[in-house]
Amino acid sequence: MYSDVVDLQEFYDSLLGQTARRVLRAQVRAIWPNLAGERVLALGYAVPLLRGWAQDASTLAAMMPAEQGVAYWPREGPNISTLVDPANLPLADQSVDRVIVMHGLEGASAPQALLREIWRVMRGQGRLLMIVTNRRGLWARKDGTPFGIGRPYSSFQIKDFLREQGFLAERVWQALYVPPTTSRLVLSMADGFERYGRACFPGFGGALMLEAGKQIFAPTRRSFSSRKLVVSLPALEPASS
Repeated sequence: MYSDVVDLQEFYDSLLGQTARRVLRAQVRAIWPNLAGERVLALGYAVPLLRGWAQDASTLAAMMPAEQGVAYWPREGPNISTLVDPANLPLADQSVDRVIVMHGLEGASAPQALLREIWRVMRGQGRLLMIVTNRRGLWARKDGTPFGIGRPYSSFQIKDFLREQGFLAERVWQALYVPPTTSRLVLSMADGFERYGRACFPGFGGALMLEAGKQIFAPTRRSFSSRKLVVSLPALEPASS
């Protein structure tokens, strides 16, 4: 079950959500510091991470699952987000260089199909950055946040699941060691919690972040009976209907 897009927006507008966004965005920028000339797909609800970071990409598209709903983004400019069936993405084979997924896998009714589609649209040398809730962390136990909804994963589980769908997780990080609280005092010390957590409790971050590449022996995409949705993203070479 996905979080509703309205609930996601409200969370990331809150003080706790702003703190989570800042912590995760800093980690994402450290992992992928340069997107110049890259074709980037943000899948699920990853738009909180994009601002001020992905502008150098040659093409940027945000695709949100139909079960979740879609939000206009960015609010101050031309919209780049669209509603999609995550098991039937409206993109051509091998048409994107980077895929970032957040709040996209945990709530998926068909997670295998979602990953097959990512494998299909990602180029051979492309990179996937998967952000999922860590089942060992405190955030998985907090129902009032999108990290407490859907299925959390352990590091072993998500790496094994990615491998089964044709991806090899090459690097793993954890983030969100700050407790999921509304206390302004605690949230003001988020950077300290992140440093202390990485040093002393490395397995208990609220979010797992994995960078993965494609395996050459990955399964092929299954055929779908539903008609493809065509999205006007010329640089991403959308598939015809």
